[in-house]
Amino acid sequence: MKRMFKFILGVSAALTLFLVQGCTDAAAVLDQNEEISNHNWAYINRVKFDVKIDDETAPYNIYLNLRVGGGYRYSNIYVLLLQKHGNKTAKTRYQFPLANPDGEWLGSGSGNLYSYQLPLRKQYKFPAKGVYQLEIEQNMRDNPLHEVSDVGLRIEKAQ
Repeated sequence: MKRMFKFILGVSAALTLFLVQGCTDAAAVLDQNEEISNHNWAYINRVKFDVKIDDETAPYNIYLNLRVGGGYRYSNIYVLLLQKHGNKTAKTRYQFPLANPDGEWLGSGSGNLYSYQLPLRKQYKFPAKGVYQLEIEQNMRDNPLHEVSDVGLRIEKAQ
């Protein structure tokens, strides 16, 4: 009985490892999201990610991953992207539409939650190799900004 249990456990572990490795996206350098506590995103709660860039000659696409609830009050969102590398910091402000003028959400919906993958930079070449810290800050008038469920980044090598 013990031998059978160990065999089943081993097969399960191997199958799980195989499935996880098979589902990863080879183009993605980073694809992470952070849950926003109580769905209230305050200015001081910047979402931070570290990404290691090994090839500064390759172009990358950088996306904002965002999930908002159906009670989100606005048809758009403003965010700041801070990029730090060494002693250099760059800050860029972005505005994205989230709904049509008639109130129809533009994201893909699941129940009362809407998901977006919004382009921050296309065909972007990082200035040098190394570890970059990328921070996303909400830049709306409301503080905290209600009904924001998750915020994240996806960085992939451009095709």
